[in-house]
Amino acid sequence: MLSQPGERRTAPGAHMQDILVLGGTGFAGKRLCASLAASLAAPKVTVPARRPRGGTQPQKLRSVNLVNADIGDPSQLEKLVAGKDAVVNLVAILHGDHAQFARVHVDLVRSLVAECQATGVRRIFHVSALGVDSDRPSRYLRSKSAGETVLKDSGLDVTILRQSVMFGEEDRFLNMFARLSALAPVLPLACADAKFQPVWVEDVVKAIAACLTRPNTASQTFECAGPEVFTLAQLVKLASRWSGHRRPVVALPKILGTLQAAVIEHLPGEPLMSRDNLQSMQTPNVLSGRLPTLEALGIRLSVQWGLPILDASVCRWGWSRRLQKRIAFRCASRRVSASVACTSSGPGESSSQRCFSCSMATSIWSAFDSAYAG
Repeated sequence: MLSQPGERRTAPGAHMQDILVLGGTGFAGKRLCASLAASLAAPKVTVPARRPRGGTQPQKLRSVNLVNADIGDPSQLEKLVAGKDAVVNLVAILHGDHAQFARVHVDLVRSLVAECQATGVRRIFHVSALGVDSDRPSRYLRSKSAGETVLKDSGLDVTILRQSVMFGEEDRFLNMFARLSALAPVLPLACADAKFQPVWVEDVVKAIAACLTRPNTASQTFECAGPEVFTLAQLVKLASRWSGHRRPVVALPKILGTLQAAVIEHLPGEPLMSRDNLQSMQTPNVLSGRLPTLEALGIRLSVQWGLPILDASVCRWGWSRRLQKRIAFRCASRRVSASVACTSSGPGESSSQRCFSCSMATSIWSAFDSAYAG
């Protein structure tokens, strides 16, 4: 459907003052909303949620409106999209069957495109994943690719950001392995040699925020990844070490790994692993070298590996306190990487944004102080 004469149409270079964020209550979405609310020209941000709660973070932010809505309902989605300057789509799932992946990664995108065309909203920012292609072995990557195709064929001003696995406080990746290492004496691991290039969630948030202010990012695809490539086994070992529970990692042969995933995906609750996840890991989750990256957006990678980014709940108290003192000393003596030294801030960055080690350590240790006060 096309907009009718007289309907509002967002100019490609217009300043974004009214933004719809789909998936705004999720891991990256909450941080994006916080970043937008804290900006000098804070736009109005609308975040739909099926069951908005009083304690949900976006509801506490100025200029952020958390509304009760089902984005899977086209009529409700149309009302949400109408009048917006841009839409950011962060909605995704990691587990499901063919129909579930198609509904979230393809059908929702198709509905979003239709409603944007009907209401004259031209700008869409879509977060996808590294390694997507129509011929990939996993349903996750194929459905993500299909969603991208819908957007590219829409005729709208679309910016796509393909991200590697994101990490940070409250993530479901490194923190999951840290919790497992606290429970199990040995960590049996499928696809131990799978390659990842993890990116700090705040760097992805900065990339989305940068694209929102740059009309020349329309019709472009960016790859978002960190500075280093790791195997899954290396990441699991790092997570267990940072949590204070060093555990040996045992690489499982393919048939045992598949059997493990088949059992886990049928356990109650959200599965920790599925057979489709194993299929996804057959494709390296790293930069392709063919598309612009975070550096093209002026994002200085804020990551220094070896520093803790795990939830306070998975770390041993005494071990973490000792590490806190060591981080403070390293920052004070400027023995951190030059790319994250406290004096290496970028334009417009606050002191809390300048140093990854300082900002993340502060958030983690303040959580410790609150948990153990009294």
